[in-house]
Amino acid sequence: MYFNPAQIFLTKSAFADAEKLAAQYFRISRKELSAHRYDVKTLAYLEDHEVNEGAFAHLCKYYYPKSKGTDSHDSFCFYSICLQDNRILNAVERANSFIKLTPLMLYIATHEIVHVIRFERGESSFDVPREEKEEEEKKVHGITGNILQSIVYPDLTLVLDCFSNRYKIGDLFI
Repeated sequence: MYFNPAQIFLTKSAFADAEKLAAQYFRISRKELSAHRYDVKTLAYLEDHEVNEGAFAHLCKYYYPKSKGTDSHDSFCFYSICLQDNRILNAVERANSFIKLTPLMLYIATHEIVHVIRFERGESSFDVPREEKEEEEKKVHGITGNILQSIVYPDLTLVLDCFSNRYKIGDLFI
C-alpha cells in the first residue's frame, strides 16, 4: 500500500505544521531549521535498506563530501525520513476510524523532526549503541508529546493517548 496523491498532500502539510511547531518549541527560526538537512521519502521512493517493517517511519543518515579531494571539514551529513506508507495506512485501517491519518501524520512528522533537530544541535548522537537509541526514542516521545499537547488539533488527543510511551513510532538507522 502506497500513499495516494491526497495522502501525499496531507503528509506534506503535516510536515510543514510539524516544522513550525518544532521550531517554536526549540526556539529556532525557520531559517535555522532549514539549515538542518533532511528530506522526507514515502515508501514508493525508498531504497531497500530504507524499508523497515517495524516502524511507521525511521531516520537514515548519509554522509556526503562537498567535493572530491577535499578534507572532512567540507563534508556534511544529510537525514532521510523514511515513511512506511503501508504500516501507517494499515494502522489507520485497523483502528476502524478511531485513529485518523492527519493527526497520526502530524505526530510522526513532529517526532522525526525532533530527532533531526536534536542530532544537529548535538543534544543526542545518531551513532550510538542500540540501548542508547532506545533512550533517545523515549526522550523524543516525551518532547513530541509536550509539543503537541499544547495545540488544538482534531483527533490528536487520541493519537497522543495511543502513543504515550507504549508504542514505537520510529527507529534510527545509518
